[in-house]
Amino acid sequence: MFATPGRTTPMFNSFKNLFAKKGNGIGLEIAPERINIVQLRKQGQTYKLVTFVTEEVPEGIIEEGRILDSPALAELIRETLDKNNIKAKKIATAVPMRESIIRLIPIPSELDDQELKDMVLNHEAGLYLPYPREEVDLDYQKLGFFEDEDGIEKVQVLLVATRREVTDMYLETFEQAELEIDVLEINSFALIRTIREQLRAFGPQEAVVLVDIEFESTEIAIIVDGVPQFSRTVPIGTFQLQSALSRAMNLPTKRDTEMLQGMTIPNTPVDGLRTGATGINPGMAALLRVLGELTDELRRSIDFYLNQSSDYEVAQLLLAGPGGGIGQLDEFFTNRLSLPAEQIDPVTALSLEMDEEIPEILRPGLGVALGLGLREV
Repeated sequence: MFATPGRTTPMFNSFKNLFAKKGNGIGLEIAPERINIVQLRKQGQTYKLVTFVTEEVPEGIIEEGRILDSPALAELIRETLDKNNIKAKKIATAVPMRESIIRLIPIPSELDDQELKDMVLNHEAGLYLPYPREEVDLDYQKLGFFEDEDGIEKVQVLLVATRREVTDMYLETFEQAELEIDVLEINSFALIRTIREQLRAFGPQEAVVLVDIEFESTEIAIIVDGVPQFSRTVPIGTFQLQSALSRAMNLPTKRDTEMLQGMTIPNTPVDGLRTGATGINPGMAALLRVLGELTDELRRSIDFYLNQSSDYEVAQLLLAGPGGGIGQLDEFFTNRLSLPAEQIDPVTALSLEMDEEIPEILRPGLGVALGLGLREV
């Protein structure tokens, strides 16, 4: 049930009946530290946030994007729905980008739909997968036509694959929670759906770097014309940031990263950061060092992409995820990468109506959950 971000055409039904049409369900994001549940309602040209629930996930249930304790997670989901009187039986959810393979592949344009399906799923896919074909669930979407360097017309196809053991674990978990998976996709696709209007402001030769700072990792996706061209996961997230801060201040390390929400990144010179002559406390200095490591990984990703795609330029960084709202983090990346950076606000991006205001610091972390909710409107 993987879906192409920003597009309404359903993708090929190849995931054990997972590609049903969108219905009256909810969006349910699973993360290592919490689950986020969203239900939206269309109101004219805007959306109303009918339901928003977030619940902490205890340690040991999910690690490095993998569900380790399916019964415990299913029980937590069921209890959270019941406690909040949420009656929906169908849900849209997403697997982490780190568990997926996303590739753009060129296919001869003269093939009809059945021939293209056969070529992609039974021939081309095997060339791009690091695992045996029988061990993965696949999906694809036709994109636009183009001429290759020899002047031959081809069609660009977006191929998405996830190991079957991962999708099976999601199916098993939600079945135990007495829920039906209506949509299963990649979390970065859900995030792109949330900010698709923002992405439309960029031209076809402009690349946007989506930096999704999650609990255990940062997912980097380079987007052109609403479609991921490059993706990478870096093992630096809010937990690593807060752990560095806590150790430097001789505080116990906790899973709760609320302390980061009150932080504001100071505008320190790069040279001072490298030498330690920052004039700031040891905790902030430690935090800045980890952010410096993340900056280096972002730079490597951008350089690699540009070396492979010389026709494009990187226009902007968009910061998302629970770590994307840290105060002045956009200025930090702008100064160190010489690229404009912006913290996304999915509430504003969707012109979302709410009965209760959501603090701005929390909004960048809601992009995936809201994108999943959009699938079910």
